[in-house]
This record gives sequence, C-alpha cells and structure tokens, in this order.
Amino acid sequence: MSIWKKPLSLSLFSQAHARTAVAHLGIEITEIGDDFLRGRVPVDERTKQPFGLLHGGVSVVLAETLGSMGAYYASPEGYHAVGLDINANHIRAATSGWVTGTARPVHIGRTTQVWQIDLTNDAGELTCASRLTMAVLAPRLNP
Repeated sequence: MSIWKKPLSLSLFSQAHARTAVAHLGIEITEIGDDFLRGRVPVDERTKQPFGLLHGGVSVVLAETLGSMGAYYASPEGYHAVGLDINANHIRAATSGWVTGTARPVHIGRTTQVWQIDLTNDAGELTCASRLTMAVLAPRLNP
C-alpha cells in the first residue's frame, strides 16, 4: 500500500526543481516506490570539494531533498512539510560516478515525520547515512 497522499511523478519533481540548487548540482529523482523515493547526484566538478571527494554538504543536500519531498507527498493535501533537524554520518568517500540515495519513512505522524536516507556509491557501498526530522504544517485558515 502506498504512503503517498498527493499525486506525484518524476516529471513533477523535475518541474519543481527547475532553476534551484537541486538542478544546479545535477540531482535527479530516479524512482518512486510505494514507500520510498530514490535519487542521485553526480560526483563531478560541481559537487566535489578541493581534495577530489564528494563534498559532505552535497550528500546532505541530496538526503534533505529526498526526505523533504517524501514528507511533503506523504502529507495530506494542503499540508506542507519543513525540516526541523538533519544529521549525516559520512561513511565512505566517493570520487567519481554517482551517489544514489534512498529515502524511507521511519515515522509518519500527524505533526512530525522522520526519514532515513541511505546514500551509496556505484558499487552499492554505503557512503552516508542520514536521518531527517520534518514538521508537518496544517493549512492556514484565512482570517
């Protein structure tokens, strides 16, 4: 059974991120499952730090993008989701190719959500484990 409460598609994701940091970094959303989102970022001149490794902040941008989008689409129509806290444990360096993230909910509540986002390199090795806590905001009533 799907956790998504709003219509979503890969083309909606692409449209939503046009002319944003996500597009600038080359992040792509690649797969939508019943209870997960998957996306990837290239390890290239846009995303590496001076020592030739994927910048840790870029890993966090990928994780927060996937978790935030997951939380938004798993919230009821009219509701929004905003980040409260994110942490990231950088496990292994990536120097080329792609890093792929998979976001799955740990908790979907009425006012908060928690998402686990695991990032892997092209060999399938874990590069970063991240956890994102989101606040779910109800629609505002017009006075």
